[in-house]
Amino acid sequence: MPCKGAHNGWQHYWFGGGNAVFWSPLAAMYTYYRVHRLRMEERVAAIARGADVPMEPDLSEAARSRRWGILLSAISLGYVAMMAIIARSEPDAWKAAAIGIVPLAAGIGFLLDFALIRRDLKAATHRQ
Repeated sequence: MPCKGAHNGWQHYWFGGGNAVFWSPLAAMYTYYRVHRLRMEERVAAIARGADVPMEPDLSEAARSRRWGILLSAISLGYVAMMAIIARSEPDAWKAAAIGIVPLAAGIGFLLDFALIRRDLKAATHRQ
């Protein structure tokens, strides 16, 4: 018989998940900021040396959609697989695994966007 105030252990999972939800976006934003700043400093240094530096984006819109689609789908599938492993010993983990549907749907949406952009580009080149 558990004593009063005892918990079932899930509080630790949710606390860790809450930390991951909070710190992961912060780490991603900081990393993006540092990489963007480094690229801009490299461009400024190249311009100062007299080099011709194009100011176009690194990736096309289609490539960005493809990248985000693959990334979100892979993260989602990895998360669901992790929760499936945890669910072997704790059946309630399937409820948490359902959260993985959200990034999976977003990833599929980005991949669909990539396919539509590619189709539009092919149609535009055939018309010319």
